[in-house]
Amino acid sequence: MNTPGMARLRALRLAKDAMDRDWADSALDLDAVAAHAGYSRYHFVRAFKAAYGETPGQYLSRRRIERAEELLRSANLTVTEICMLVGFTSLGTFSARFKKQTGTSPSEYRVRHARRAAAMIPGCYAMLFTGAFKGRQPAAPLAPPADAAAPEPSGEERNNGEAGRAPL
Repeated sequence: MNTPGMARLRALRLAKDAMDRDWADSALDLDAVAAHAGYSRYHFVRAFKAAYGETPGQYLSRRRIERAEELLRSANLTVTEICMLVGFTSLGTFSARFKKQTGTSPSEYRVRHARRAAAMIPGCYAMLFTGAFKGRQPAAPLAPPADAAAPEPSGEERNNGEAGRAPL
């Protein structure tokens, strides 16, 4: 049965899914999210709040803080790096919203909860996992000089000794 109420909830769910998918994008725009639901931005905010009990901005902020909590517990990144990774553009706004939601500052939260986690994940891996390197081009490998001849690899470098091993 496809009632108007179900169609409205389905459209809101599409917009909510878009926010869940693109939560780390600091350029996530209310107009674009509302377009996923087929609403104007103003009607979308009212409909979203009626359906989910919070505005789209509150929902997105809560999701970003939840992700920041996870990174503070497990990643070896600075608070500023985490702030930018989760989609905030202002450290002050991030810290204020984090404290409002969790009751502690990001630094205090890390001190309290990092001990419970296993070893901290190196920051470069955490940034790679969260997509912080999207859009960045890898550095071009350094080319050897045109007049330099490549050295001949030794036998061990060529096959690493595996060729002479008996099969298991």
